[in-house]
Parts: sequence; structure tokens; C-alpha cells
Amino acid sequence: MDRRALIADEELLVRHSGEIPEIAYHNSLYHLLEDPEGPGLGPLAPAELAALQAVAVTRYREIILRDLDPANRSLPLFRGVRRAIWNWQRLGDFCRRCRFAVDHELRQEVAAALIAFLENQAREAASATPGAPSLNCTAEQLQQFMVQLSGHSPALPPQWLALCRP
Repeated sequence: MDRRALIADEELLVRHSGEIPEIAYHNSLYHLLEDPEGPGLGPLAPAELAALQAVAVTRYREIILRDLDPANRSLPLFRGVRRAIWNWQRLGDFCRRCRFAVDHELRQEVAAALIAFLENQAREAASATPGAPSLNCTAEQLQQFMVQLSGHSPALPPQWLALCRP
């Protein structure tokens, strides 16, 4: 197999990895470079490394947005806002270790998805009998997440505080 095909195979594995794409990314690096049974490619070119990193970011994006999509709430794969926050932090840590910043457009996309999720939750809460909070995070966690996404505390739906766990 040629070098490009080997890297493309690893990109596919990272892209469709589980809940922590960084682990799949490092497994791919190990396989390509160090595994005695791997291809032993030697150092990766910056573009090859960047391609593997980009698919890890793409996978993080997918799982973060999955947990901010109200349509997924009834599915077993849904983990809620708290998991989206954790995965956002993991993504940020991964990007720092790889020495690049989280893309501004991704920040905006996740912030918009979070606001839409909160607006949906607020509408549902207003039309339902009062009960338990509908978010699995605290108000402080939610505020910190919004600051991480936008650099400031944007306007949240008026009832957002009642949606959070105490």
C-alpha cells in the first residue's frame, strides 16, 4: 500500500472513532510510525499530520453537535449539554497540545447550536408542567461554556436558569 492510502485509512478510523477522537488520533500515529507490525512510515509531513488532526476535530465537532441537538434526546447516543461541555474541553486541550486554535467558525457553530438547544428547552419547559430541570449541567457550567464559545456571555433565553441543575 502506498503512503497516501495508509494515511487515508487512518484518517477514516479517526473520523469514525468513538467518544474520544484524540485517542484514535494517537493510536493512528503509533500504528503509522512506531508499531512493529505497522508500516513504519517515518516522520509524517506537516500536511499529513494536519490531515489526521483535522479529522479528529471533525469527529469532536460531530459529537458535540450531536449532544446539542434536541432531536437526539430520545436516542441512546444522546448525552446532553454536560457531555457537550466535556467534549468541548477535550477538543480545546487537543488543539492546544497540537499547537493550533479551535476554529472561529466552529466556535460560532457550537454557540448557535447551544442557544438553539436552550431556546427549545425553554419553550418546552414553558408549555409543560413544572418539574425537574431539563439540563444536566449547572448554571455555572453553562455560563462558563458560553464564555468559552463566544468570549463573552451572550444573551441566553430568559428562563435558562430554571433549566439548569442546582
